[in-house]
Amino acid sequence: MKKPPLKIVLSVFVAFIFVQSLFFKFTNSIETIHIFSTLGDWANLAWFKEYGGYLVGTAELITSILLFSRLHGLGAAMTVGIMSGAIFFHLFTPLGIAMPEFDAAGNIVGNDSGTLFVMACLVWISGVILLVKDMKNPEGITYKLLNKGLK
Repeated sequence: MKKPPLKIVLSVFVAFIFVQSLFFKFTNSIETIHIFSTLGDWANLAWFKEYGGYLVGTAELITSILLFSRLHGLGAAMTVGIMSGAIFFHLFTPLGIAMPEFDAAGNIVGNDSGTLFVMACLVWISGVILLVKDMKNPEGITYKLLNKGLK
């Protein structure tokens, strides 16, 4: 049995992570409220507290679709960009690496020991691999964009 190409495996992984997170972002879960309120307060952007989850979720949904299209390389670039932001905010803002875990009443009952941060790093690495592969592939959109006019 032939193994699926790395491009497919990594694209499925990235899309799975992004799509499963949409439930949290689009339903205003307590986790989403915590993350985007913390970042909105830190950046002094009141609108980000309310709309940041929707904005990021929409970008993740578009990225997931692009990863399975002829514009795959743009999806890979968006993956790197989105996850670079996530990693930055985990490392350099009050958000931190370990995210609180909440019970049904919204009370903090523990933390995730950095699981969300580790997943962001794994998705970022996957995006970088996909982007580099697309940049080296003469059929890739990023290859074409980078080499246009250089001939």
